Amino acid sequence: MAGRTIQITVNGMTEDVPEGATLAFLIEYFHEAEPGLIVEHNGRYIYARQYSTTHVSQNDRVEFIHPDFGG
Repeated sequence: MAGRTIQITVNGMTEDVPEGATLAFLIEYFHEAEPGLIVEHNGRYIYARQYSTTHVSQNDRVEFIHPDFGG
């Protein structure tokens, strides 16, 4: 993805990302891909099947959550 960038908040940090980026792109971009990943977009849970069709916009909030399955 080349061209313009937008600012979003990822895990509480302001980040510049390509305009038109999808959650699937962001998962790879931020090296977050791992089993059990939970993604929230503007406070809403997003199903994995929606990662490639959910685009982020200026000032959106994205949280990548890695549950601790340990005991």
